[in-house]
Amino acid sequence: MEDMSVEERVRIRAYHLWEKAAEPKGTPEEYWEQARAEIDDEDAQADASGVPTEPPGTL
Repeated sequence: MEDMSVEERVRIRAYHLWEKAAEPKGTPEEYWEQARAEIDDEDAQADASGVPTEPPGTL
């Protein structure tokens, strides 16, 4: 997934969160915000460990 933008990663994660919900409730924005928070956390952990999440020069 390193070749995807953050927005694309969030979009895919939000879809998977919605898909996994037994009875999807809430708004698309709520799934988007949850996905954004998860991606941000993953990126922060990767930054702390020194493992790049985006290829060099794509920022």
